[in-house]
Amino acid sequence: MTHMQSVIDIMISEVFAGAGGSPKASTSRFSSNCGDHAENRVQEKFSRLVRLQIRSPLYKVQGGLMDLLKRCLDLESGSGQSIISGHVDHFQSIESEDSGWGCGWRNIQMLSSHLLAQRQEARQVMFGGSGFVPDIPSLQRWLEIAWEMGFDIFGSDTFNRKICGSTEWIGTTECATLFRSFGLRARIVDFGSEVVESLSSSVNDANAGSETRQMRGKWCRGKRKSKQFRGPMDKFLLGRTSDTSQVDSILEGSSSQGAHDSNDIHKANFLLEGNAERSIYSTEKIKGQQVLVDWVWNYFTDKNSKRATCSERVTVSEKMPLYFQHAGHSRTIVGVQVQKGLHGIPEHRVLLILDPGHRTEALERSLKENIGWQKLIKRGVHALKKPQYQLCYVDPGIACGEELEQLKTIHSIFIKF
Repeated sequence: MTHMQSVIDIMISEVFAGAGGSPKASTSRFSSNCGDHAENRVQEKFSRLVRLQIRSPLYKVQGGLMDLLKRCLDLESGSGQSIISGHVDHFQSIESEDSGWGCGWRNIQMLSSHLLAQRQEARQVMFGGSGFVPDIPSLQRWLEIAWEMGFDIFGSDTFNRKICGSTEWIGTTECATLFRSFGLRARIVDFGSEVVESLSSSVNDANAGSETRQMRGKWCRGKRKSKQFRGPMDKFLLGRTSDTSQVDSILEGSSSQGAHDSNDIHKANFLLEGNAERSIYSTEKIKGQQVLVDWVWNYFTDKNSKRATCSERVTVSEKMPLYFQHAGHSRTIVGVQVQKGLHGIPEHRVLLILDPGHRTEALERSLKENIGWQKLIKRGVHALKKPQYQLCYVDPGIACGEELEQLKTIHSIFIKF
């Protein structure tokens, strides 16, 4: 048996074992109807896709796109300080293939390029251990397999559990579902108003009509339970006001060696996802879309994350990029910059974004010439005019057992503007 086949068998066995291995032990509709035959069928589809999947075409940027961005940030005038992700390939939408609907898939490809290059544990399990980023039709088949394995059953209904060959829009939910099916700890964060939170809850109601639940491209997809709570990954918000002593004891115990242990962080995260009322954070002093920008800044500057390299003005973090969704489009956040204020003007923060709607060749040229790249990549809070946004990212490590079973249900963190 090859190493790749071993990875496939172990992964699928974990998924079915996590469901209890029997109809009575499972709480998911898929698992309640599955047995050895279903498991073998999924294994067969998985193995076949590993063999037949196609590497996505990619315009290769000489010198690396993120290295070119780092150089330009270093050369900027002023007092800006930037922190960016490591390797990220830019995948552009192609006019004849996916223009107008493929941005979500392109962002999944960008995030995948980072995970495959930067995280060895992810490289071993993603896409059957193939080591490359698949094309959109292959990704669509991977998502269908994730649904068949029991991930995001509720959300898969809006697609009738079939998406291969479709031009339907996808979003953070499908991104998280795909990554979670490989055992990756994908998380979703929602930003919006109380009205959005209320609408999300109503659409999530099992009694909601099919027309409501099938709103494509809308903020509320009828797929996730949006909760107003925070986990350890949301230490990126300031002003904790509630009693989180149980979580604090976990994290304080793990930090006795000088840094939080990743397993303890995930234990605390699991605790908070199951006990929302224990961790309410106040954001009343931070208004509007600035909440999102500040969250991104604190995400990239998290003191517990490692720094790969650092120059006088640019830090390359091991933090992965963020899938950045709003109504009608999605992009990838690869970093953030703080620009110091002068003469009493407060500092302000700027997101660094790769847009699949831009041509990779144009990005490369502007960065190499150090001309015009700011208009393509920088986005300040003034440019964030949508009423709702979503982010998706992946915590380190591979889930197994009970945690893997819990990942089948897609929850999101809700942060009020």
